[in-house]
Amino acid sequence: MKLRRIAGWIVVWGFVIFYPMLVSIYVTLPLFIGYAGYQLSRGLDGAGWRYLVVPLVYLVNLEINLSLPLLLSFLAVLIFYLLFYERLAFWKRCPVCVSVLAVSLIDLIYLGLITGYDFIFGTFNITINAILFYSLVMDIVVAVLL
Repeated sequence: MKLRRIAGWIVVWGFVIFYPMLVSIYVTLPLFIGYAGYQLSRGLDGAGWRYLVVPLVYLVNLEINLSLPLLLSFLAVLIFYLLFYERLAFWKRCPVCVSVLAVSLIDLIYLGLITGYDFIFGTFNITINAILFYSLVMDIVVAVLL
């Protein structure tokens, strides 16, 4: 039993450390910003320390590997947590509904923030195209499955 737990943590940390590197090489892989943000908001709600540490490391690693604006994903998660997370409390009977709504809102907030960042600073980080839509859909699929 203990060996299974250790192997599970090795898989989780391997994903958290190496998946953002794969995303920077293979651009068609989904980013999972919404799912990591949802897990982080669950950690902020008191679900446990692993719901705080693992998504934080993943989001920082993703932003560093993709050269995205640092801490913008944290800002998106905080905006979601402060404005929407408690309002989703009446959906607690349907955890799949909560996860799908949370992931969708976090992704949309992040997309709005990165678009605003690009407008303010005159940069060009990502384009709004089919790849981002695919990433959003895969993010929602992972939220439903996990």
